[in-house]
Amino acid sequence: MGFADQRFNVNLSILFTELPLLERPAAAAAAGFTAVELWWPWIDSPTPAQAELDALRAAIENAGVRLTGLNFYAGQLPGPDRGALSVPGEESERFRANVDVAADFAGSLGCTALNALYGNRIEGVDPAEQDALALENLTLAARAADRIGAVLLVEALNAPESPRYPLVSAPAAVGVVDKVNAATGLDNARFLMDLYHLAMNGEDLPRVIERFAAQTGHVQIADSPGRGAPGTGSLPLEDLLDRLREAGYEGWVGLEYKPGDRPSAESFDWLPREARAAR
Repeated sequence: MGFADQRFNVNLSILFTELPLLERPAAAAAAGFTAVELWWPWIDSPTPAQAELDALRAAIENAGVRLTGLNFYAGQLPGPDRGALSVPGEESERFRANVDVAADFAGSLGCTALNALYGNRIEGVDPAEQDALALENLTLAARAADRIGAVLLVEALNAPESPRYPLVSAPAAVGVVDKVNAATGLDNARFLMDLYHLAMNGEDLPRVIERFAAQTGHVQIADSPGRGAPGTGSLPLEDLLDRLREAGYEGWVGLEYKPGDRPSAESFDWLPREARAAR
């Protein structure tokens, strides 16, 4: 197997960011990719004007690429925030206001995966209170995802970069997935397996794949250390993706790495152009 046998998409919130948002889908297409994903693009607005939503939809459609993944509103990304849904007060209200907006936008483009970042622990707030709020909001998000035929993704981040984020291991994230599925009865919550974050946590990646491939709804990659393109660090990403395929995972692999000191289009030299178009 190898990289050529995977289904890659490009995360337009970390790659091609040297370009305006509306130019990024066409840039990904020009680089040979047929699928893209996005963090919520409007970090200050969970409910942007319809004209802004329509403009981004048109840019994706006109580029001829497929939107395969979208984050719900998650606060300042990149930045200090790591989600909003477990944060009491205004932030969780903003998340709830965003749920149907994001789901409707994703559904209009045939997107089948919505990622809900959990949110940081807040000083002075009981973690149990945050967890109860998180389950309530994740249940809401799972139902919205189900309405458009999508899965809800729950992601583990890494403790060195996100010390206040409570889901910093694969078992912790999968535990939340199980709670959401039990609460909704929909069985559409899945684990987002980001190999970079798990590596930064020091997890045994072959063991994580063995245990959790069946509950995985999406995979993201970057090399470690450095969060660069494959080959810039020490992760055996080709082998790990082969292990995922052998374990039964046939979904998308999101390229969520930093291009470094070069244009994003030059950061794909590790992947032959003929392997970039999803089959």
